[in-house]
Amino acid sequence: MANLKSSKKRIRSNIKKERRNVSVKTNLKTVIKNVEKANTAKDEESAKTMLSNAASALDSAAAKGIIKKNYASRKKSRLAKLINASL
Repeated sequence: MANLKSSKKRIRSNIKKERRNVSVKTNLKTVIKNVEKANTAKDEESAKTMLSNAASALDSAAAKGIIKKNYASRKKSRLAKLINASL
């Protein structure tokens, strides 16, 4: 355990940030799964709406530094490719 006051504060702030990051990453996984489910159900309108929500969530997470920009870009590209191939 840390002894210095600043070290204790750093530990507390790291825990807060970790919880927030885990929450955002979990939400991203859910949004991506929703796009894939809509695609397998052959629901075009729903899939396109879900894709736009997923792209927005990925961009937001990348802007916050939770995920890398290239990861977000790659995921968006692959999801769009998946939906366009099924149309």
